[in-house]
Formats: sequence, structure tokens, C-alpha cells
Amino acid sequence: MKIYNAIGYLIILCYLLACMYAAPARLGPWDGLFIGAVYFVFCWFLAGLYLADILHLGIAHRSLDYKEWFIKAVTVVNNVFGIYVEPVSWVNRHRLHHKNSDHDGDPNKVDSDNFWRTAYLCVFPYRCQEDLASDDILKSRTFRIVGNPFFMIAVQVFSFYLLWKIAGSLKFALVMWFGMRIFAWWVNMIQNYWTHSRNFGYRRYDDERDNAMNIGEWLPVTATFSACLQNNHHHYPTLLRLSHDKSEYDFGFITVKFMKGLGLVKATTRGAQIPPDVPLAALDF
Repeated sequence: MKIYNAIGYLIILCYLLACMYAAPARLGPWDGLFIGAVYFVFCWFLAGLYLADILHLGIAHRSLDYKEWFIKAVTVVNNVFGIYVEPVSWVNRHRLHHKNSDHDGDPNKVDSDNFWRTAYLCVFPYRCQEDLASDDILKSRTFRIVGNPFFMIAVQVFSFYLLWKIAGSLKFALVMWFGMRIFAWWVNMIQNYWTHSRNFGYRRYDDERDNAMNIGEWLPVTATFSACLQNNHHHYPTLLRLSHDKSEYDFGFITVKFMKGLGLVKATTRGAQIPPDVPLAALDF
């Protein structure tokens, strides 16, 4: 088993066992396991929808055109009840990451950064040297409120307090709160370290301008909403699907297709254009 898979499964296992141990007596270990699992899936899915599908493909690359009310609703719900991520700075960092991938100016990681340095950068990234996030929606009232530092502090205090009241135990709430954020750190490391080191994964396109790799196993692809197919994505950042072959599992694309069926999103012109060297006969969108 690859090291990134082993770490991911170990984090999930430790989280579930810790939930069983920390659950208050009135719940017992099995109800504690159930509540912890529900909180885990809720935070993971909401964050994936928000970051990978909406901020990433919808705003940063303009590959997908979502209903504006849906973008704002998911942004508010995720940041109030899930794992807070400031949207404007995230979009800016991601665009700079593509512009300067693995080189000076990439806020996520440069080529010389090792595992521990990248782990630190997942929490405290390099300072952005440019502002590439000038989209109208990022200047809207909703995004300005969500991006306010006071809002960030208030909603995190509120969401932890709500979790504490639902869990009925401070210890149980702390286990779920920090355990979920440790898993989020691992997801970040998949995207920023393991898929940007040529020692892991595979390369469909031999691009020399960056170290982007594809990691295609079930857990990383599901956990990242397919953002671990980095070599594909860096080669054609605007394509609305990150899998470039029918043999590649693409959980993120499955979620996007489901939202399209609900009438929440459609492809943009740039997102739907299949480049000639991508081995897909059709997007299946």
C-alpha cells in the first residue's frame, strides 16, 4: 500500500476509534461511532462540493457555470457549519499555483520543499505575490461577508459550540472537530505534496514546466473530489473533467453530473472543449 493511502486510512481509523472512546456514556461507543461518521461525511462532502466543484472548476477555472444562488448558499453553509476556507484568497492562491506551479510564486509549494515543509505550508502558505481574484462574484456582498476576519472567527466559534451541544460532551466534540481537520490536512497534502512530487503517481503528459502527477486510487480520488488527478488537470486546467480516460475513476465528475441533472450547473464553452490529445471521444456531460 502506498504511503499516502496508508496515512489516509490510518487517520480515518484513528478518528472513528477516538469517536467511540470519547463518546459520552449516555450514547455509548456505537452511537458515538455513528455520530462521528455522520459528522465526518457531512464535512468532507460539503468541503469537496465547495472547494473542488464550485470554487475550483466553477470560479477559479470558469469551466462550469453554476447558479449564482447555489454558489452563495454552499459557500455560506460550508463556512458556517463545516470547515472554514476563505474563498477569495483560495481562488487567488489556486490561480497563482497554476501560473507558477512548483516554482517561485506558487503559494502552495516549490520544487525544493520537502514533506514537512509542505505540511507546514498547508496551514501557513507562502504569501501571494499577485492578486488574480477580481471576479465579480468574489466582490459580492456574500463573499465579502464570508471573507471578513470577524466572520471567520465568529462562525468557527459558533460551529464548534453547536457541535458541542449536539455531541453532549466537550471531549467528544473536540475529537470530531480536530479529527476532521487532520483529515482535511491529509487531503491538502495529497494535492500539494504527493501529486507534486515525481516519486508518486503517474504522468499521462510529460510536461516539464511542473511536477504534477496523477494519483488514481479510490481513497485519494474520492477524498479530493478527483483533485489528485493533477497531471491531467495541469495539462488542461479549463477542461471540466479531471479524468482524461474512461479507465480513470473520477468522483468529482460524478458529483458535477448529478448537479447538472438537478439543473444547478452547465458547462462553459471553455470547459466543454476537448483538446485533441485527450483520449476521450466525448465528455459524457
